[in-house]
Amino acid sequence: MVIGAFFGVLFLHYMQSVLKVQMNPQLLLLLALIVAGIAGLIFSSLLGFLAIKMRADQTIGGTALNLLAAALVVYLSKAIVHDTRIYFSPVFEFKSNFLHQVPFVNYVFFNHAYLTTYIGILILIITVLVFKYTKFGLRLSACGEHPQAAQSAGINVIKYRWAGVLISGFLGGLGGLAYVIPTSISFEGTVSGYGFLALAVLIFGQWKPSRVLLAAIFFGFFKTLSVVYFGIDVISGWMSSYPNIPFAMFFRILPYVVTLIVLAITSKKSRAPKASGIPFDPLAG
Repeated sequence: MVIGAFFGVLFLHYMQSVLKVQMNPQLLLLLALIVAGIAGLIFSSLLGFLAIKMRADQTIGGTALNLLAAALVVYLSKAIVHDTRIYFSPVFEFKSNFLHQVPFVNYVFFNHAYLTTYIGILILIITVLVFKYTKFGLRLSACGEHPQAAQSAGINVIKYRWAGVLISGFLGGLGGLAYVIPTSISFEGTVSGYGFLALAVLIFGQWKPSRVLLAAIFFGFFKTLSVVYFGIDVISGWMSSYPNIPFAMFFRILPYVVTLIVLAITSKKSRAPKASGIPFDPLAG
């Protein structure tokens, strides 16, 4: 996510501020998302090399790459733009009143929506269809559940695991830019822990796309609450009545506290793919 956000914002910065290209904002954002996805895919190939080719522990390799990404983008940012921040023009909101008769729907999907909202919905639909109805999706699932059985059926497990890592890297890079665009006007080398929150959503959703959607909405609600709490009349009244209570701090940490509580309750019941994280040796019996 960090790598994708960096290269996506860098692309926007050069197109908008350096080259001053006049282009439809939605087309520009789409190109930036492709750049971010490709950057994430390339960076994820390092994890593929460690975990698939070298059969190293993916948790250790992933942690090392996580630390590398955070430091690398700061270094590259200073080397390329001579600043730790990379700015872009926030011109990507739709601002449409297509369904003004239904205020809430219009607000979420049209007036304050971004192209990334629709791309996310499309990715969800494609994911469900791929894993339920396509040969590729069923084989990919098999390589995560029973790789030895998949290999005995003539499936190239290594190839499918590489495909899984690279697709995940592309989507992670795309997700990094999708986080930055609606929330900021610059990139400072971080995605505010959303990558780890995404892991919590995955565990809570039990690796099933439809459940992951519900988990994402659940955590997203508390994350949104941590930002807009002061605009809620009841909470605003509490803040006025009890000025010595640090409501701001409470609501900022609320999403992460809820994450810990939910994971503590549900993690025992959550079932990951049986071979997830286990190196696969095609020569083993």
